[in-house]
Amino acid sequence: MGKKIKEANIELAKRHDPVNFIGDDIIVVDQVKANLMDDVALKADRIFVILCRKGVLHCTTDTEDRVIHKNEMMVISDYNVVESYKASNDAEGVCVILSSDFIYEMIRDVSDISTLFRFTNKNTEISLTDEQRKVLDAYLPLLQNRLADTANKFRREIVRSLALTLFYELSNALQNVTGIGSKHMSRADEIFTRFIQLVEKEYKEHRHVGWYATELFVSPKYLSETVKRVSGQTPTDWIDRYVTLEIRIQLRNTTKSIKEIAVDMNFSDQSFLGRYFKDHVGVSPSKYRKG
Repeated sequence: MGKKIKEANIELAKRHDPVNFIGDDIIVVDQVKANLMDDVALKADRIFVILCRKGVLHCTTDTEDRVIHKNEMMVISDYNVVESYKASNDAEGVCVILSSDFIYEMIRDVSDISTLFRFTNKNTEISLTDEQRKVLDAYLPLLQNRLADTANKFRREIVRSLALTLFYELSNALQNVTGIGSKHMSRADEIFTRFIQLVEKEYKEHRHVGWYATELFVSPKYLSETVKRVSGQTPTDWIDRYVTLEIRIQLRNTTKSIKEIAVDMNFSDQSFLGRYFKDHVGVSPSKYRKG
């Protein structure tokens, strides 16, 4: 495994567009040439949204080849392994890079990000409609303009609002390729999608794989094997991801005490929540809240 994307590519991306970024939280790169990413296998530590305006862009994520053409988009999640990024000589496009923490700072509800979770695990590309392309063409230049306005003392807040609007537009576009019941959806994909939808509703109350297996009328072993095969992560990984995301959101965007959050999330006490959060995020809830 090569260096992480944060170490290997963020500074490179900043050199491409030296004004269109805020720290390592959000970067907009107007160039999608072959040297946008180093030619090594990389574990993404942030979200990449790549829009192709002309030519062809190619990369491999989690060993799956992905190719996008004019007016197509790909999303690379913070759980994908990326390698073999290539761009045709005539390629044009834009890449928006968002840190996970910046996304958690933006969103107000876990369900807001569920569509993105399901989509990025399918390694699917999306063809934009004319209307969707027009929306992106309107918002992306405005986002870049506000990023470049370093004298504006509300720059971060303005950029965060614009990025959130783009996030919702992206999630709306993704609805067409994540809907359950599609004739193209395999049995495994359907179980995974139903599992994620159930986790989204019940993660505050239920954190045991066996409960979800019972609700889905499958054995815990079958559910574990299916979710792992489809997504590369275990059911427990997914449950923990939703739980920690909700705790992050409440710590950053509410004035609830940690004790109140523990009650809301059905932890036995504040200390148990603190240990759980530190095990999964790496810092205590109080330290995370302080930024």
